[in-house]
Amino acid sequence: MPSTLPPFDFDLLRAFLKIVENGSFTRAAERIGRTQSTVSLQIKRLEDGLGRRVFDRDSRELQLTPHGEILLGYARQILTLSEEACGRLMEPDVEGVVRLGTPEDFATAHLPDVLARFARAHPRVALEVHCDFTVHLLDGFSRGLYDLVLLKREPQGPGGGVGIWREMLEWVASPTLVLSSGPVPLVMAPAPDVYRKRALEALEAARRSWRIVYTSQSLAGLQAAVHAGLGVTVLPKEMIQPGLLRMSGVSGLPALPATEVVLYRAAGALPPAADLLAKHIVHALEAEVNRGPEAQSRDGRWPSRLGAGSYETNSKLDNAG
Repeated sequence: MPSTLPPFDFDLLRAFLKIVENGSFTRAAERIGRTQSTVSLQIKRLEDGLGRRVFDRDSRELQLTPHGEILLGYARQILTLSEEACGRLMEPDVEGVVRLGTPEDFATAHLPDVLARFARAHPRVALEVHCDFTVHLLDGFSRGLYDLVLLKREPQGPGGGVGIWREMLEWVASPTLVLSSGPVPLVMAPAPDVYRKRALEALEAARRSWRIVYTSQSLAGLQAAVHAGLGVTVLPKEMIQPGLLRMSGVSGLPALPATEVVLYRAAGALPPAADLLAKHIVHALEAEVNRGPEAQSRDGRWPSRLGAGSYETNSKLDNAG
């Protein structure tokens, strides 16, 4: 047992999390701009202070020890609380209204905790969140109705806006649904939904017939219909609920291209509150991506771009879904 409190140095904890998120010391070192030997030394300092090993270096693949698994949850909480404290104590007091537009499913699945943490750190900022389809958000953004919008679009790589992640899409159905050789029964949001567009284009390209059996603007409504066995829908991997099956490749269902999720800022100088929220969203959602079950697959998600001046403003949004 260590004789003093363990040295929960924030740099050591960040290095520990980066290794877990990236699956190796080498990739973690690349992400944080340090040498592998420096990162290894940080983990040694962490383990010496704890008197416990956090990584099992004897296995072929890098794995957490039982003590490392315990530390992982606490490390995330410690760093999250640290960021909130800095936001309350060190950043300048900001106030005002921030208008954010986002698709409903993204707001439901990813934003509640993100926005709650921002609200606790900046209690004098009022958030106005409007949910709609991407094309409607684009129209409102072009008319100056939003300070920030999270959009799904055709993958473009670096370009206008800040890339958060790529959504890897899957066909999803209930285990009770039996697909025949006939038209694929589809559970979809109404046009111009991005996932609907993806599904119909992929089926047409594969020369697979289809029919819409259920339509709902609500993510909860779509998921309920799929659970009931009415048909097949399209969801990002991270939104697939327990009890639903991934159906990609089954009964001739074609592969689905990914969509990009990007954050756009209104042209010109944003109010301080909106600028802070933009940085908070990018940081928080990228951290969520790295913590997710697919984090170690390294499937094309972008590295963090949080430095000063990294936000690209572009009022012309082409090829949006």
